[in-house]
Order: sequence, then C-alpha cells, then structure tokens
Amino acid sequence: SSGQKAVIILDTTPFYGEGGGQIGDTGVFESEKGWMIVTDTKKTADNIFYHYIEVKDGEFSIGDEVIAKVDSFRRKNIMRNHSATHLLNKALKTVLGNHINQAGSLVTDSRLRFDFTHFEAISHEDLMKIENLVNKAIFDSYNINTIETELEKANEMGAIGLFEDKYKDIVRVVNMGDYSIELCGGTHVSNTSQIMMFKILSES
Repeated sequence: SSGQKAVIILDTTPFYGEGGGQIGDTGVFESEKGWMIVTDTKKTADNIFYHYIEVKDGEFSIGDEVIAKVDSFRRKNIMRNHSATHLLNKALKTVLGNHINQAGSLVTDSRLRFDFTHFEAISHEDLMKIENLVNKAIFDSYNINTIETELEKANEMGAIGLFEDKYKDIVRVVNMGDYSIELCGGTHVSNTSQIMMFKILSES
C-alpha cells in the first residue's frame, strides 16, 4: 500500500535488469488501483527480474495486472553510453593493439567507465587518437543490428566475447556496421550517430 517498498516479479517485463556493466531500468507501474515507481531492476542468474518499487498511491496484491513503463529518456542515454563502450573497445584495440581485453565496465545514463588490460599508462597523444576514432565511428553513422545465433557461428563472424564469461549455446551478437562485432546482452541505439559525441574525461 501507499508508502511501502517491495520487490515485485512480473510474468513478463520490458525492464532491463542490471547486468554486463549496464545499470537496471527505472520507471513506473500503473493500474486502476494506483501507481508505483520502480527505483531499480536486477536480474538473477536464472533470468528472474526483481523490480524494486515504492508504492506512491493505492494498494496492490499478488495477481494484479499492471502497465509497466520504462523511463525512456534515461534508457536512451544508457543505450548511447553502452553502444559507445563497444566503439571504445574497438578503438583501443586499433590504437594500442589486439592484446587489449575488456576487464569490466560501468554503463549509466550519465557516463561510462571501461576497464581493460594494458601494460602501461596511455599517452595523451594516443588518448586523442582513441577519442577521434570513436567519434569518427559515430559520425560514420553505422547501423547497429542484433542477432541471436550459435556460439560457433558468432566466433566465425569474429565476434568479441567479454572477460571470462560463460556463454550459452545461443548468444546475442551486436554488429555495428561490421566495424565492431561483440557478444552482448545489453540495450543499444539503432545507429551510431545517435550517440552524438564521445569525450574521454579521465584515464587511470
């Protein structure tokens, strides 16, 4: 009821559960009984989505039907930053070498952080090269397509996998104009131009 917080599980949901470095969606659940805000979404290993909510008005109980609305403005900004991590990964490999491997990331609606393996600090000159390559890929307006395929076929396509991930037999491949091809379960824009601009703020 009003003012209470809870964790809600739906039979199906448009919300993205935190995973792969991408934060969970927020938004609203509505029904004739009232409405509640969704403050976070998390996903278990067996794909059960936990929606962390606070009831703003009305009363809800098990079995109720709700309309689930994702905060689309926030989600679009998350998508921009997630797609940018793929372009950044490609640019790092291009400038620094193929030994670069992703070792973690954080994708939010306001920024991205990309962790990777390398044997020294990056020079200012190389940072500028990396930033310019990402922006060139943005301006080149690559279409972004996602497909689900067998892991073996994804490897044949040259898809890059994440650090120490254990993949299922069927994987999701995110292809950005054949410029960047990665295995990824996150949300992305449909064209690199929608990222608009990329800026490296710090490196450590």
